[in-house]
Amino acid sequence: MSTSTTAESWSDRLLDRVERAGNALPDPVTLFFIFIGIVMIASWLASATGVSAVHPGTGETITVDNLFSSENIRRLFVEMPETFAAFPPLGLVLVVMLGIGVADKSGLISAALSAFVRSVPDAALTSALIFAGIMSSLAVDAGYVVVIPLGAVLFYGAGRHPLAGLAAAFAGVSAGFSANLSLTSLDPLLAGFTEPAARLIDSGYSVDATANYYIMIALVPVFMAAGVWVTERIVEPRLGVYNPPDDLDADSSHELSDKERRGLRVAGIVFAVVAAGVAMLVVPEGAPLRGAAGSLDPFYESIVALMVVLFFLPGLAFGMSTGKIESDKDVAEMMADTMSDMGAYIVLAFAAAHFIAMFSWSNLGSVVAISGANGLEAVGFTGIPLVVSFIFVSAIINMFVGSASAKWAILAPIFVPMLMLLGYSPETTQAAYRIGDAFTNILTPLLPYFPLVIIFAQRYVKDSGIGSIVALMLPYSIVFGIVSTTTLVLWIVFGLPLGPGVPLEYVSP
Repeated sequence: MSTSTTAESWSDRLLDRVERAGNALPDPVTLFFIFIGIVMIASWLASATGVSAVHPGTGETITVDNLFSSENIRRLFVEMPETFAAFPPLGLVLVVMLGIGVADKSGLISAALSAFVRSVPDAALTSALIFAGIMSSLAVDAGYVVVIPLGAVLFYGAGRHPLAGLAAAFAGVSAGFSANLSLTSLDPLLAGFTEPAARLIDSGYSVDATANYYIMIALVPVFMAAGVWVTERIVEPRLGVYNPPDDLDADSSHELSDKERRGLRVAGIVFAVVAAGVAMLVVPEGAPLRGAAGSLDPFYESIVALMVVLFFLPGLAFGMSTGKIESDKDVAEMMADTMSDMGAYIVLAFAAAHFIAMFSWSNLGSVVAISGANGLEAVGFTGIPLVVSFIFVSAIINMFVGSASAKWAILAPIFVPMLMLLGYSPETTQAAYRIGDAFTNILTPLLPYFPLVIIFAQRYVKDSGIGSIVALMLPYSIVFGIVSTTTLVLWIVFGLPLGPGVPLEYVSP
């Protein structure tokens, strides 16, 4: 690569420090249990010293409850199964992954992404790669193992530098992770954390999976345009002309077979039929998924269940057409494999559920939020500068803790109530978090797939390392951060809804 040795050495030293700091952190599960211990001690100290705050909406004085009290210790053990089972994201994520799992394990999503990228002309190759990368979040991590190496192969075949294709795909898959034209498993997951955090201030508040749907759609073309500009104006000129090594074997391993092409056609027909069926449940007057007054609330509340059907049936059709599914046992095995893959999440959910519940029992969240909001108002640090600062904080934390759900479980109980008291809806805070959580993914070696990206790069440039990849991806991170933050700021300035019926501002009832 054309990056100088000095620049690579500097970036290597910087990233070594980041990697050491991140690796020094405990596992996220352990981290939550540590936080539970901290919350318990903090509740004891705050209760003993009489810490309190006055709720600005109700005028009620809120005091901190000691989690070491007999009542709270008894509550912890008696309600432990209920606390875990009632954890909002748990059921939502596991249910939606049943449908996505069949579509993923059958090979439908990988084949669809590959077919899409191969169908576009060379002139639109960069934008198609970035779009495919963004849409790959439908299958969670499929883009890392499908779209990124495919980008390098296709750029090489088009006579362009393969690392530019790899970078464009990596930017779409990872830096654009929160954007999509469709709801993904991340939407109900984050909403499930946002809702209990909002209820620290407003006990009746609910957050739908569609909370950020409109702005996530809007970010898709924004990221595509920004990604094309960075690739063709910065990355490719910097990389220069590619001289392949003599032993390079660059024939594509992603060519679709005749069975896969037939399977995609069948899956497409099934998807169209299912989509038409969903429309019949929603559009006609008096349809099952319309409210009594014609509202679409029942439809929005059914999004998770509908996502299961919209992924499951086309995945089933694809698998049967390609021979990947030969009996009902294969389907059950795919679902079981998907649930097996979710094992780590279930363990994390147990720890996170108890952290959030105990944080709520202590009233520390409400007191900290009220005190923090009052302090920020006193120094005049509110409005858009506060939102932008929160995006920056989320982006920095993302360099050290990769899991979007783990970070949001920690940040939501503090920042959601705090920004509610300053007039921002929980959905706005969630949108700001999603933006900050995405654009630094491509810079941190702590991203689980970062080593895999290095391996893909070394196939074409053998001395590629951590510094090489970060130098390659830094322009994307900076530009994606600027354009996504600007998009949210404009959204706030013009008062646009973040999702169906979702306000930007919060007004206390």
